[in-house]
Amino acid sequence: MKYYIIAGEASGDLHGANLMKGIFQEDPEAEIRFWGGDLMKAVGGTLVSHYKDRAFMGFAEVIMNLKKIFGFIKFCKTDIEQFNPDAIVFIDNSGFNLRIAKWAKEQKFKTLYYISPQVWASRAGRVKSIKRDVDKMFVILPFEKEFYKNYNYDVEFVGHPLIDGIAGRNLVNEKEFREEHNLGDKNIIALLPGSRKQEITKMLSTMLALVERFNDYQFVVAGAPSQPKSFYNTFLKAYNIKFIDNKTYDLLSISYAALVTSGTATLETALFKVPQVVCYKGSWLSYQIAKRIVTLKYISLVNLIMDREVVTELIQNEFTLEKLEQELQRILNPEVRQEVFIAYYELEKMLGGKGASKKTAKKIVEESKK
Repeated sequence: MKYYIIAGEASGDLHGANLMKGIFQEDPEAEIRFWGGDLMKAVGGTLVSHYKDRAFMGFAEVIMNLKKIFGFIKFCKTDIEQFNPDAIVFIDNSGFNLRIAKWAKEQKFKTLYYISPQVWASRAGRVKSIKRDVDKMFVILPFEKEFYKNYNYDVEFVGHPLIDGIAGRNLVNEKEFREEHNLGDKNIIALLPGSRKQEITKMLSTMLALVERFNDYQFVVAGAPSQPKSFYNTFLKAYNIKFIDNKTYDLLSISYAALVTSGTATLETALFKVPQVVCYKGSWLSYQIAKRIVTLKYISLVNLIMDREVVTELIQNEFTLEKLEQELQRILNPEVRQEVFIAYYELEKMLGGKGASKKTAKKIVEESKK
Protein backbone atom coordinates (compact mmCIF):
# COMPACT_ATOMS: atom_id res chain seq x y z
CA MET A 1 0.00 0.00 0.00
CA LYS A 2 1.09 3.57 -0.66
CA TYR A 3 0.67 6.28 1.97
CA TYR A 4 1.20 10.04 1.65
CA ILE A 5 1.61 11.72 5.06
CA ILE A 6 1.59 15.49 5.62
CA ALA A 7 2.82 16.86 8.97
CA GLY A 8 4.05 20.29 10.05
CA GLU A 9 6.12 21.50 13.03
CA ALA A 10 8.22 19.49 15.48
CA SER A 11 5.22 17.92 17.24
CA GLY A 12 3.78 16.70 13.93
CA ASP A 13 7.17 15.19 13.09
CA LEU A 14 7.19 13.31 16.41
CA HIS A 15 3.66 11.96 16.03
CA GLY A 16 4.25 11.21 12.36
CA ALA A 17 7.36 9.19 13.18
CA ASN A 18 5.53 7.05 15.73
CA LEU A 19 2.64 6.58 13.32
CA MET A 20 4.98 5.50 10.52
CA LYS A 21 6.59 2.90 12.79
CA GLY A 22 3.13 1.47 13.38
CA ILE A 23 2.26 1.49 9.66
CA PHE A 24 5.45 -0.37 8.77
CA GLN A 25 4.63 -2.96 11.45
CA GLU A 26 1.12 -3.46 10.05
CA ASP A 27 2.19 -3.20 6.41
CA PRO A 28 5.88 -4.13 5.97
CA GLU A 29 5.70 -3.44 2.21
CA ALA A 30 4.33 0.07 2.74
CA GLU A 31 5.57 2.88 0.50
CA ILE A 32 5.49 6.23 2.28
CA ARG A 33 6.15 9.74 1.01
CA PHE A 34 5.83 12.47 3.58
CA TRP A 35 6.11 16.10 4.56
CA GLY A 36 7.68 16.16 8.02
CA GLY A 37 11.06 16.31 9.68
CA ASP A 38 14.14 14.44 10.86
CA LEU A 39 12.28 12.01 13.15
CA MET A 40 10.04 10.82 10.33
CA LYS A 41 13.03 10.63 7.99
CA ALA A 42 14.82 8.34 10.46
CA VAL A 43 11.92 5.86 10.33
CA GLY A 44 12.03 5.43 6.55
CA GLY A 45 10.10 6.46 3.48
CA THR A 46 10.84 9.53 1.36
CA LEU A 47 10.96 13.06 2.78
CA VAL A 48 9.41 15.51 0.32
CA SER A 49 9.49 18.75 2.34
CA HIS A 50 10.89 19.62 5.78
CA TYR A 51 8.63 21.46 8.21
CA LYS A 52 11.40 23.99 8.90
CA ASP A 53 10.82 25.40 5.42
CA ARG A 54 7.16 26.08 6.23
CA ALA A 55 7.37 27.50 9.78
CA PHE A 56 5.21 30.60 9.48
CA MET A 57 3.79 31.88 12.76
CA GLY A 58 0.97 34.33 13.35
CA PHE A 59 -1.51 36.00 11.03
CA ALA A 60 0.87 38.74 9.92
CA GLU A 61 3.68 36.40 8.89
CA VAL A 62 1.31 34.09 7.03
CA ILE A 63 0.01 37.05 5.00
CA MET A 64 3.56 38.16 4.21
CA ASN A 65 4.42 34.68 2.91
CA LEU A 66 1.24 33.86 1.01
CA LYS A 67 3.01 33.48 -2.33
CA LYS A 68 5.43 30.95 -0.86
CA ILE A 69 2.61 29.08 0.90
CA PHE A 70 0.54 28.81 -2.28
CA GLY A 71 3.65 27.51 -4.02
CA PHE A 72 3.93 24.71 -1.45
CA ILE A 73 0.26 23.85 -1.90
CA LYS A 74 0.60 23.62 -5.69
CA PHE A 75 3.73 21.48 -5.42
CA CYS A 76 2.07 19.18 -2.87
CA LYS A 77 -0.90 18.51 -5.16
CA THR A 78 1.40 17.70 -8.07
CA ASP A 79 3.52 15.36 -5.94
CA ILE A 80 0.44 13.52 -4.65
CA GLU A 81 -0.87 13.02 -8.18
CA GLN A 82 2.45 11.58 -9.32
CA PHE A 83 2.71 9.24 -6.31
CA ASN A 84 -0.98 8.22 -6.49
CA PRO A 85 -1.29 6.94 -2.89
CA ASP A 86 -3.93 4.55 -1.54
CA ALA A 87 -4.49 7.05 1.27
CA ILE A 88 -3.43 10.53 2.31
CA VAL A 89 -2.87 10.97 6.06
CA PHE A 90 -3.05 14.51 7.41
CA ILE A 91 -1.47 15.26 10.79
CA ASP A 92 -2.67 18.45 12.51
CA ASN A 93 -1.29 21.50 10.55
CA SER A 94 -4.82 22.59 9.60
CA GLY A 95 -4.03 25.75 7.61
CA PHE A 96 -2.20 23.69 5.01
CA ASN A 97 -3.83 20.29 5.37
CA LEU A 98 -7.48 21.33 5.07
CA ARG A 99 -6.74 22.98 1.73
CA ILE A 100 -5.07 19.83 0.44
CA ALA A 101 -7.89 17.66 1.87
CA LYS A 102 -10.53 19.59 -0.09
CA TRP A 103 -8.65 19.09 -3.34
CA ALA A 104 -7.77 15.45 -2.52
CA LYS A 105 -11.39 14.53 -1.85
CA GLU A 106 -12.41 16.05 -5.17
CA GLN A 107 -9.74 13.90 -6.83
CA LYS A 108 -11.23 10.78 -5.16
CA PHE A 109 -8.25 10.08 -2.90
CA LYS A 110 -8.86 8.42 0.48
CA THR A 111 -8.50 11.17 3.11
CA LEU A 112 -7.63 10.28 6.71
CA TYR A 113 -6.92 12.85 9.42
CA TYR A 114 -4.86 12.14 12.55
CA ILE A 115 -4.89 14.81 15.29
CA SER A 116 -7.84 17.09 14.68
CA PRO A 117 -7.56 20.73 13.69
CA GLN A 118 -8.46 22.81 16.73
CA VAL A 119 -11.92 23.67 15.47
CA TRP A 120 -13.14 23.46 19.06
CA ALA A 121 -10.96 26.50 19.82
CA SER A 122 -12.03 28.78 16.98
CA ARG A 123 -14.03 28.85 13.76
CA ALA A 124 -16.18 25.80 14.54
CA GLY A 125 -17.80 26.36 11.16
CA ARG A 126 -14.86 24.49 9.65
CA VAL A 127 -16.46 21.24 10.85
CA LYS A 128 -18.75 21.42 7.80
CA SER A 129 -15.80 21.27 5.40
CA ILE A 130 -14.06 18.61 7.49
CA LYS A 131 -17.14 16.37 7.26
CA ARG A 132 -17.16 16.91 3.50
CA ASP A 133 -13.44 16.43 2.85
CA VAL A 134 -12.21 13.90 5.45
CA ASP A 135 -13.25 10.25 5.21
CA LYS A 136 -12.14 9.40 8.75
CA MET A 137 -10.90 11.51 11.67
CA PHE A 138 -8.79 10.07 14.50
CA VAL A 139 -8.74 12.38 17.53
CA ILE A 140 -6.33 12.40 20.47
CA LEU A 141 -8.12 14.55 23.07
CA PRO A 142 -11.02 13.01 25.01
CA PHE A 143 -13.37 15.99 24.68
CA GLU A 144 -13.06 16.08 20.86
CA LYS A 145 -15.32 13.08 20.24
CA GLU A 146 -18.18 14.77 22.07
CA PHE A 147 -17.48 18.05 20.30
CA TYR A 148 -17.80 16.46 16.85
CA LYS A 149 -20.84 14.49 17.96
CA ASN A 150 -22.65 17.81 18.34
CA TYR A 151 -22.16 18.24 14.58
CA ASN A 152 -23.25 14.67 13.71
CA TYR A 153 -19.72 13.68 12.74
CA ASP A 154 -18.53 10.36 14.16
CA VAL A 155 -14.81 10.53 14.94
CA GLU A 156 -12.65 7.99 16.72
CA PHE A 157 -10.75 8.73 19.95
CA VAL A 158 -7.47 6.79 19.83
CA GLY A 159 -5.65 8.19 22.87
CA HIS A 160 -2.74 10.62 22.93
CA PRO A 161 0.50 9.64 21.11
CA LEU A 162 2.68 11.66 23.49
CA ILE A 163 2.25 8.91 26.06
CA ASP A 164 3.87 6.47 23.63
CA GLY A 165 6.64 8.91 22.77
CA ILE A 166 7.52 9.49 26.40
CA ALA A 167 7.14 5.86 27.48
CA GLY A 168 9.30 4.65 24.59
CA ARG A 169 12.31 6.84 25.32
CA ASN A 170 15.49 5.60 26.95
CA LEU A 171 15.68 6.45 30.64
CA VAL A 172 18.23 9.11 31.54
CA ASN A 173 20.88 8.55 34.17
CA GLU A 174 20.55 11.85 36.05
CA LYS A 175 24.07 11.78 37.50
CA GLU A 176 25.66 11.20 34.09
CA PHE A 177 23.39 13.76 32.39
CA ARG A 178 24.30 16.42 34.96
CA GLU A 179 28.00 15.66 34.57
CA GLU A 180 27.83 15.69 30.78
CA HIS A 181 26.21 19.14 30.72
CA ASN A 182 27.97 20.55 33.80
CA LEU A 183 24.69 21.18 35.64
CA GLY A 184 25.91 20.83 39.20
CA ASP A 185 23.59 19.55 41.92
CA LYS A 186 20.97 22.32 42.25
CA ASN A 187 17.33 21.60 41.40
CA ILE A 188 16.71 22.39 37.73
CA ILE A 189 14.18 24.84 36.33
CA ALA A 190 13.70 24.20 32.62
CA LEU A 191 12.91 27.06 30.24
CA LEU A 192 10.94 26.01 27.16
CA PRO A 193 10.50 29.21 25.13
CA GLY A 194 8.93 27.57 22.07
CA SER A 195 10.21 26.34 18.72
CA ARG A 196 9.78 29.31 16.36
CA LYS A 197 12.01 32.36 16.23
CA GLN A 198 9.16 34.80 16.79
CA GLU A 199 7.90 33.15 19.96
CA ILE A 200 11.39 32.52 21.34
CA THR A 201 12.19 36.19 20.81
CA LYS A 202 9.01 37.21 22.66
CA MET A 203 9.36 34.75 25.55
CA LEU A 204 12.99 34.03 26.37
CA SER A 205 14.21 37.48 27.45
CA THR A 206 11.58 37.73 30.19
CA MET A 207 12.22 34.15 31.31
CA LEU A 208 15.96 34.80 31.54
CA ALA A 209 15.47 38.00 33.55
CA LEU A 210 14.11 35.77 36.29
CA VAL A 211 17.34 33.82 36.75
CA GLU A 212 19.10 36.17 39.17
CA ARG A 213 16.06 36.09 41.50
CA PHE A 214 16.36 32.33 42.08
CA ASN A 215 20.01 31.71 42.87
CA ASP A 216 19.31 28.39 44.59
CA TYR A 217 18.22 26.81 41.30
CA GLN A 218 19.94 25.89 38.05
CA PHE A 219 18.09 27.30 35.03
CA VAL A 220 18.48 25.46 31.73
CA VAL A 221 17.19 26.57 28.33
CA ALA A 222 15.82 23.75 26.17
CA GLY A 223 16.87 24.37 22.58
CA ALA A 224 14.34 23.43 19.89
CA PRO A 225 15.51 21.19 17.01
CA SER A 226 14.17 23.76 14.55
CA GLN A 227 16.65 26.48 15.62
CA PRO A 228 20.48 26.65 15.58
CA LYS A 229 22.36 27.30 18.82
CA SER A 230 23.70 30.53 17.31
CA PHE A 231 20.18 31.98 17.43
CA TYR A 232 19.95 31.42 21.20
CA ASN A 233 23.38 32.93 21.87
CA THR A 234 21.94 36.42 21.35
CA PHE A 235 19.81 35.93 24.46
CA LEU A 236 22.14 33.78 26.55
CA LYS A 237 25.32 35.82 26.47
CA ALA A 238 24.19 38.17 29.26
CA TYR A 239 23.29 35.34 31.65
CA ASN A 240 25.13 32.57 33.44
CA ILE A 241 22.75 29.89 32.25
CA LYS A 242 23.03 26.47 30.68
CA PHE A 243 21.74 25.58 27.23
CA ILE A 244 20.93 22.04 26.11
CA ASP A 245 20.05 21.52 22.48
CA ASN A 246 17.43 19.04 21.22
CA LYS A 247 17.17 17.04 24.47
CA THR A 248 13.97 18.46 25.93
CA TYR A 249 12.62 15.10 27.14
CA ASP A 250 15.88 14.24 28.88
CA LEU A 251 15.90 17.66 30.52
CA LEU A 252 12.26 17.45 31.66
CA SER A 253 12.86 14.00 33.15
CA ILE A 254 15.21 15.54 35.74
CA SER A 255 13.61 18.99 36.14
CA TYR A 256 12.01 20.33 39.32
CA ALA A 257 9.87 23.00 37.63
CA ALA A 258 9.45 24.61 34.21
CA LEU A 259 8.41 27.79 32.44
CA VAL A 260 6.73 26.72 29.21
CA THR A 261 5.50 28.57 26.14
CA SER A 262 1.95 27.47 25.33
CA GLY A 263 1.70 24.57 22.90
CA THR A 264 2.29 20.83 22.91
CA ALA A 265 5.16 21.36 25.37
CA THR A 266 2.68 22.13 28.17
CA LEU A 267 1.25 18.62 27.87
CA GLU A 268 4.69 17.05 27.54
CA THR A 269 5.79 18.82 30.71
CA ALA A 270 2.71 17.55 32.55
CA LEU A 271 3.32 13.96 31.43
CA PHE A 272 6.82 14.22 32.88
CA LYS A 273 5.13 15.34 36.14
CA VAL A 274 6.93 18.70 36.22
CA PRO A 275 5.04 21.64 37.82
CA GLN A 276 4.93 24.49 35.32
CA VAL A 277 3.90 28.03 34.52
CA VAL A 278 2.40 28.36 31.04
CA CYS A 279 3.38 31.52 29.15
CA TYR A 280 2.35 33.16 25.92
CA LYS A 281 2.93 36.52 24.28
CA GLY A 282 2.33 37.19 20.60
CA SER A 283 2.49 40.28 18.44
CA TRP A 284 -0.15 42.89 19.22
CA LEU A 285 -1.93 42.29 15.90
CA SER A 286 -1.93 38.49 16.15
CA TYR A 287 -3.19 38.65 19.72
CA GLN A 288 -5.99 41.08 18.88
CA ILE A 289 -7.18 38.83 16.05
CA ALA A 290 -6.88 35.64 18.10
CA LYS A 291 -8.74 37.18 21.02
CA ARG A 292 -11.74 37.74 18.77
CA ILE A 293 -11.95 34.27 17.27
CA VAL A 294 -10.73 31.92 20.02
CA THR A 295 -13.59 30.79 22.24
CA LEU A 296 -11.71 28.84 24.93
CA LYS A 297 -11.42 29.43 28.66
CA TYR A 298 -7.80 28.23 28.63
CA ILE A 299 -4.90 28.05 26.20
CA SER A 300 -2.90 25.16 27.66
CA LEU A 301 -3.82 21.59 26.78
CA VAL A 302 -3.47 20.62 30.44
CA ASN A 303 -6.25 22.95 31.56
CA LEU A 304 -8.38 22.29 28.48
CA ILE A 305 -8.41 18.53 29.03
CA MET A 306 -9.00 18.85 32.77
CA ASP A 307 -11.55 21.63 32.23
CA ARG A 308 -10.13 23.55 35.18
CA GLU A 309 -7.01 25.52 36.01
CA VAL A 310 -4.35 23.01 36.96
CA VAL A 311 -1.46 25.18 35.72
CA THR A 312 -1.30 28.98 35.76
CA GLU A 313 -1.45 30.71 32.38
CA LEU A 314 0.27 34.07 31.93
CA ILE A 315 -1.04 35.41 28.63
CA GLN A 316 0.00 38.58 26.75
CA ASN A 317 -0.10 41.50 29.23
CA GLU A 318 -0.16 39.07 32.16
CA PHE A 319 3.23 37.74 31.07
CA THR A 320 5.43 40.07 33.13
CA LEU A 321 8.59 39.48 35.12
CA GLU A 322 6.80 40.17 38.40
CA LYS A 323 3.96 37.74 37.77
CA LEU A 324 6.33 35.10 36.42
CA GLU A 325 8.39 35.34 39.61
CA GLN A 326 5.27 35.09 41.76
CA GLU A 327 3.95 32.02 39.96
CA LEU A 328 7.29 30.25 39.87
CA GLN A 329 7.64 30.80 43.61
CA ARG A 330 4.17 29.32 44.07
CA ILE A 331 4.88 26.05 42.24
CA LEU A 332 8.04 25.56 44.27
CA ASN A 333 5.85 25.27 47.37
CA PRO A 334 5.58 21.57 48.45
CA GLU A 335 1.81 21.69 49.08
CA VAL A 336 1.09 23.22 45.67
CA ARG A 337 3.38 20.69 44.00
CA GLN A 338 1.47 17.80 45.59
CA GLU A 339 -1.82 19.13 44.20
CA VAL A 340 -0.29 19.47 40.74
CA PHE A 341 1.08 15.91 40.81
CA ILE A 342 -2.34 14.48 41.67
CA ALA A 343 -3.93 16.43 38.81
CA TYR A 344 -1.23 15.27 36.38
CA TYR A 345 -1.92 11.59 37.18
CA GLU A 346 -5.63 12.20 36.60
CA LEU A 347 -4.79 13.89 33.29
CA GLU A 348 -2.73 10.95 32.07
CA LYS A 349 -5.57 8.56 32.88
CA MET A 350 -7.99 10.69 30.84
CA LEU A 351 -5.67 10.52 27.82
CA GLY A 352 -6.30 6.81 27.39
CA GLY A 353 -2.96 5.19 28.21
CA LYS A 354 -0.39 3.73 25.84
CA GLY A 355 -0.82 2.50 22.30
CA ALA A 356 -2.32 5.47 20.43
CA SER A 357 0.18 5.42 17.56
CA LYS A 358 -0.01 1.67 17.03
CA LYS A 359 -3.82 1.68 17.27
CA THR A 360 -4.12 4.53 14.75
CA ALA A 361 -1.65 2.91 12.35
CA LYS A 362 -3.70 -0.30 12.36
CA LYS A 363 -6.89 1.63 11.62
CA ILE A 364 -5.20 3.65 8.85
CA VAL A 365 -3.99 0.47 7.13
CA GLU A 366 -7.49 -1.01 7.42
CA GLU A 367 -9.13 2.14 6.04
CA SER A 368 -6.63 2.31 3.18
CA LYS A 369 -7.66 -1.16 2.00
CA LYS A 370 -11.36 -0.24 1.75
